[in-house]
Amino acid sequence: MSSQDIPEENLPAAQDHAHGSVSVADEEAPFADPGLPPHEHRAQDIDERAAKRSERSVALLFTISMLATLGFIASYVTIPHDKSIFVFPIGHLSALNFALGLTLGTALFCIGAGAVHWARTLMSDVEMTAERHPIAAEPTVRAQVFDDFRQGAEESGIGRRKLIRNTMFGALAMVPLSGVMLLRDLGPLPGTSLRHTLWAKGKLLVNVNTNEPLRPEDVAVGSLTFAKPEGLEETDEDFQDQIAKAALMIVRLQPNDIKDKQELAWSHEGIVAFSKICTHVGCPISLYEQQTHHVLCPCHQSTFDLSDGARVIFGPAGHALPQLRIAVNDEGYLEALGDFAEPVGPAFWERG
Repeated sequence: MSSQDIPEENLPAAQDHAHGSVSVADEEAPFADPGLPPHEHRAQDIDERAAKRSERSVALLFTISMLATLGFIASYVTIPHDKSIFVFPIGHLSALNFALGLTLGTALFCIGAGAVHWARTLMSDVEMTAERHPIAAEPTVRAQVFDDFRQGAEESGIGRRKLIRNTMFGALAMVPLSGVMLLRDLGPLPGTSLRHTLWAKGKLLVNVNTNEPLRPEDVAVGSLTFAKPEGLEETDEDFQDQIAKAALMIVRLQPNDIKDKQELAWSHEGIVAFSKICTHVGCPISLYEQQTHHVLCPCHQSTFDLSDGARVIFGPAGHALPQLRIAVNDEGYLEALGDFAEPVGPAFWERG
C-alpha cells in the first residue's frame, strides 16, 4: 500500500524536512546536491491494524527468545553429556552441545530480529539531514540532541506499546540466565577429594602392566614396579582422575639399606611403596637409579632418595614423596593398610 492510495486526511502530518530538494552546481559549489527522494509512508504509519500486526510480531519474537532461554536451561540440566544424536547431513553430534547451541542461538537471534523489525516497522523512519559542525557541540546543539532523544523515545512507542516493551524487557532479562547456568561447571567444590585416593585398607596392589595382583616374590631387589589399586580399570569414566592420585611406585631394597625408621616399618621385607606423582608439578616419576636408590622426575629433575623416606635431595620439589603402608594378606598378596598419610602430588593451598 503506497501513500498515493490513502486519502490525504489519513496521512501523517507533513515534516519540516527538505525531502526531494536539490541544488544546482555553480562556480562556488561545483558539486550539485541530489537531495533526498520523496518520503514514502509505510503501511504501519497509515494503518493502525498493520501497526498492531507488527507489534504482535515483535512481541512473538521476544517471547520465542524467552522460551529458547528456558530451553537452554532445561537442556543443560536434563541432557546427559555423553548422549549423541544423528543430525542430517552433519552426522553424529553431542546432543547437549547441539541443544545448547540451538536454543541459545535462537534466543539471541529472536532478540535481534525483534529489535530490527520494531525499528523498521514501528519506529519513526523520517529522513533527517544536518549540516556538519565542529566537534565541540554548542549549547543549542546539545539541547537539540536531548530534544531529539526525547522525541525518538516518544516516536518509538516504547511507552505506549506496552506489549513490546514488556516482552523485550523479559527477553533481555532472561538471556543472561544462560551464562549464569554455565557457572555450574565451576563446581562442585573439591572439598577433601584432593586429600584422598582410592587406596584403602585391604586394597590389593595390582601391576599396571599385567593387571594381576602382586606377590612379594614378584618384586625383585633393585627392580621398579608400577601399581594401581584393585578395582580401578582403564575403561572407568574417572580413570584418569583417579590414577593421577593413586599411581604407585614399588621398589624392593635390602632392609639394611633403609635409613628411615618409618619407611622400614611401613614396608614388607624391604618392599616399599611410594606415590609416583612428583611433588613439584605432578609429573609421573619413572627414572630409577638402582645403585643409589634415587628416583628422578624427568620434567624438572627433582631427585628423591627412596632409602631415606623419599626425601628431596635435588631439584625444585618441596617435600618428600608420600609413602603407602603395605603388608601381605592371608593369600600372599601385597595389600594396602590404608590411604596415603598426606595428599599426593604438588603442594596445594589446603595442605597443612
